Amino acid sequence: PTALLVLGIQQIHVGQEMIDKISAAGQLMQCSASLDVLFLLDGSYSIGKGSFERSKHFAGKLCDALDIHPDRVRVGMIQFSSTPHLEFPLDSYLTKQEVKERIKRTVFRGGSTEIGRALKYILHKGFPGGRNSSVPEVLIIISDGRSQGSTAMPAMQVKERHITVFAVGIKFPRWEELHVLASEPPERHLLFAGDADDAANGLYSTLSDPVCTATVPGCKAESHPCERRTLETVKELAGNYVCWKGSKQPNAVQASLCPFIRWKRVLIKHPSRCFRTVCPDPCDSQPCQNGGTCVPEGLDRYHCLCLLGYGGDVHCAAKLSLECGVDLLFLMDSSAGVTLEGFLRFKAFLKRFLQAVVGQDLPINVGVAQYDDNVKIPIELGQHKDAFSLMKSIDALNFSGGRTLTGRALQYIAQHVFRSTPVFADVQDDLPHVVVLLTDSKSQDSVAEAAKYAKDQNLFLIGIGSSFMRAELTTVTGNPQQTIVYSDPQDLFNRMPELQRKICSVGSPEGCQAQSLDLAFAVDASSGVGLENFLRLRRFVRSSCLHFVIDRDVTQIALVVFGSKAHTAFALDTHTSNSAVLQAIDQVPFLGDSASAGSALLHVYSDVMTVQKGARPGVNKVVVLLTNGGGMQDAAAPAQQLRHNGILVFVVVIGDTERDTLLRVAGSPTYLVHISSYEDLQYYQGLIIERVCEEARSPVNLCKPNPCMNQGVCILGPGSYRCECHGWEGPHCETRVLRGDSPRSPALPPRSHVQWSPRGLQHFSRALQHSKR
Repeated sequence: PTALLVLGIQQIHVGQEMIDKISAAGQLMQCSASLDVLFLLDGSYSIGKGSFERSKHFAGKLCDALDIHPDRVRVGMIQFSSTPHLEFPLDSYLTKQEVKERIKRTVFRGGSTEIGRALKYILHKGFPGGRNSSVPEVLIIISDGRSQGSTAMPAMQVKERHITVFAVGIKFPRWEELHVLASEPPERHLLFAGDADDAANGLYSTLSDPVCTATVPGCKAESHPCERRTLETVKELAGNYVCWKGSKQPNAVQASLCPFIRWKRVLIKHPSRCFRTVCPDPCDSQPCQNGGTCVPEGLDRYHCLCLLGYGGDVHCAAKLSLECGVDLLFLMDSSAGVTLEGFLRFKAFLKRFLQAVVGQDLPINVGVAQYDDNVKIPIELGQHKDAFSLMKSIDALNFSGGRTLTGRALQYIAQHVFRSTPVFADVQDDLPHVVVLLTDSKSQDSVAEAAKYAKDQNLFLIGIGSSFMRAELTTVTGNPQQTIVYSDPQDLFNRMPELQRKICSVGSPEGCQAQSLDLAFAVDASSGVGLENFLRLRRFVRSSCLHFVIDRDVTQIALVVFGSKAHTAFALDTHTSNSAVLQAIDQVPFLGDSASAGSALLHVYSDVMTVQKGARPGVNKVVVLLTNGGGMQDAAAPAQQLRHNGILVFVVVIGDTERDTLLRVAGSPTYLVHISSYEDLQYYQGLIIERVCEEARSPVNLCKPNPCMNQGVCILGPGSYRCECHGWEGPHCETRVLRGDSPRSPALPPRSHVQWSPRGLQHFSRALQHSKR
């Protein structure tokens, strides 16, 4: 193909990191020398009005860094097209603001591009309003370089008069002509107005020594590699096509092959050099650790974008930590079913997780095993004492690719791995043994018996895999809460905090780590749910209660069942042990009529979460509503009333219901769990308990819900409250005043504050209930 250059479009391109550095440096520069600056603005039709406005913006940007004053920097402007026109001389405006306002008011004139004539005007007239060469003179030509006449001779004559010439390309510049206009060397005097910050920095850098001495301390003007891009319109031979030509014979034509030419634009890159001032970047010292990305904010500030699991401080220190003491073994599937890609994903996850949770020294014993037909233990439990050598060993793990025999692998681990842990005479080996299974392939042997054997050996099993492995992983662990499933490869890495929590949950208190909580379940027992699904809901409540320490001082649980009306199966203060609560749940009957979730929530508000029914002041309160979504239309108002009184409403809906209605009841997507089927309810138990426990750990308001009976008003004090009673008396307005002189309780001085700790309030509430009985 033959190519013919028709149009050259060129711009200066540098990396974004360099652009950020030179932009930040340019913002700090201020030229305060005695200097005459004359702008020569191209106002021809080839520029057009849009590019002319960009030229004006660029000129104004340069003025920001010039200390404009009659004794220091003076600025003037000439617009040229067919003829040059003096917009304003150098001695017209005395301040920066005046000059910038005048530049904004400059009107586009239009005409041909006569750069040579404009230069001859300057040779003849000099710098209008200038100081007659007694100070350095700078000419800034902003043009596309498409001159109608020759510019070489007048450009040379201007430079011979010791005028420093900057050629600034705008729109689609002809760079070869701009080269002719600019002073030497071109890397210091050739700029591109498309990036005003970059071009302004280039101008300042060239003038800083010796004219302006504007370089910021610590910064230096230097030449660095950059790239010039040229967009050229070329013609190329697309191929030969049949065409018809004349013939020497009369009345005849001749078929022939003719070339077909087409035009296209081609982007050509030319390595070059640019001269700019670069300042030290706060990210140059790489302050972000653990793979974090440093983002500079000016010349002296930055912030770090941290990988998941990091962000414990501003430099991306590990946020996760295994503060629990365990012996931890990772069992990785290396079979053909998991594929090489899946094995490498698990390996990357394992490395990232351990980097996040351990420091330089390993606080726990970590081991790694991999399996297919057989089990290999390339990293023995406790073999590595520092993170660096552990990571090196993980890097060396190789994919094997046999059959997926997960059952055999679990059996082998239970029999051999933890028994080999060294035990010294003066150290008791009583750390929990945790096995994390990573697999994405269905086992080709039975896992149930092997998993049961492993658990009989006191191994705590955690399973990780993609969502289609959920059922098998739950069989292995025996508990959906010890199963982690992910939806896509990135989601696997998002599960790191969840894995950290599950590893450290072994041997720790259940539920909310012994936080005080008043918890009420409101269970839909209507015909819309049906008997079979009601029994599933009942089992769910039963298994959830196993995760809380139930007694007067920790967690109190109430159960309400509802159809068209709500019934309290047992109140908060009815049962004081886990066994009593579990036994009572088994006795709760199915109702079978229509559903009204609003009646249930109203019942919880008025008859369950009250001091009279055992609710404790100063203790967080949560209602978990379990329903198929029927009868939710009347539930929004009582749910809002509960929230207004400091009681969290957590809505769990099974089946299809309009999401807007559910959100009005839950108040926030955070407190709404929408599940497609009753069979999947068990998989959400961990999430629901975790959200409930977050509420248990939040600050409490002693006056919400109101602990004062009989329309008493609760008034908060520092760490205390008091009840203001009307017609009643006692700490909670529990005793009716019999005479009109309103005698006060002898136990309390007049208008005193009741100073109660939450624990003291619980004991007072129980004593009150016994006295009323």
